[in-house]
Amino acid sequence: MYERKYHKHISARHNWFDLKLNEVWQYRDLIFLFTQKNFTVSYKQTILGPLWLFINPLLTSVMYMVVFGNIAKLGTDGIPQLLFYLSGNALWSYFASCLNGNAATFTSNARLFGKVYFPRLTVPISNVLCSVIRFGIQMLLVVILLGYYIWKGAVSPHWEALLLIFLLLLWLGCMGMGVGILISSVTTKYRDLSVLVGFGMSLWMYGTPVVYPMSILPEGILKKIILLNPVTAPMEMFRYILLGEGNILPVSIGVSLLFTILVMLGGIVVFNKVERTFMDTV
Repeated sequence: MYERKYHKHISARHNWFDLKLNEVWQYRDLIFLFTQKNFTVSYKQTILGPLWLFINPLLTSVMYMVVFGNIAKLGTDGIPQLLFYLSGNALWSYFASCLNGNAATFTSNARLFGKVYFPRLTVPISNVLCSVIRFGIQMLLVVILLGYYIWKGAVSPHWEALLLIFLLLLWLGCMGMGVGILISSVTTKYRDLSVLVGFGMSLWMYGTPVVYPMSILPEGILKKIILLNPVTAPMEMFRYILLGEGNILPVSIGVSLLFTILVMLGGIVVFNKVERTFMDTV
C-alpha cells in the first residue's frame, strides 16, 4: 500500500528585524518584470507615449521661468533659467516618483498580494527602478540644453564629480522608497494619510531649493530649516556637479544621510511587519 510522505518545515518566528533581503534577491527577475510592466502601463493608450517625459518637465520649467524668474524675479546664481529649472525639476520629479509610487503599495496591489506569495518588497524596488528609467529619459533633454550652454560658456560642470550623480540617485531613491513604504504601511489602517500625501509633497517641494538657489535666502531660521530638509543636500550637490553652482554644507549632508538610513531601515521593518496582516485591514 502506497504511503504518502509529508515534510514539515519549521522556522523561527519572524521578528521585527527580519528584513528578508536574501529572498528579495532570489526574486530579482520578478523585480525587472514589474519594472517593465510599470513603465509600459504608464503610457499605454496614450498618443504621445514616453514623449510626455519630455513635454511635461519642459512645460513645467517654462511656467517656473514665467512665475519665479520673470514675475517673482528670483535669481538662479547666474545659471540660465531654463536649465536651472529643468535640472531641478528632473531631480525632484525622480524623488517624488519614488515616494508617490510607493505610498499606496498595499492598497494598490491588494488583489495581487492576496492571490500569490512573493516578497512584497519587490514591488517598491521595481517602482524605484521605473523612476530611474524616467529620470534617465528626462535627463536627455537636460543634457542637450546643458551641452548648448557649455558651448556658449554659460555653465562649467564639475566633470571630475560626474559619477557621483549615480550615488545621488541611490540616495534619493532609498529616501523616497523609505518614506513611501512607511506611508503605505500606515495607510492600511488610516486612509486619511493618503489624502495628505499630494499636499505634503507640494509643501516639501517649496521647502526644497528646486525653483530657487540657497544663495538668495537671508541668514536666519528659515534658511536653517531648509538646510535641514533631507532633500536639500542631494539637490544642491546635483546642481554643483552638473551646473557648477551649489551650496553644500557638511551638516546638511549628514542630516540627509541619517534621515535616509533611518527611513529606509524603519520603512522596511514596518513594511515587513504590516505585510503579514494587511489583508485583514485593506
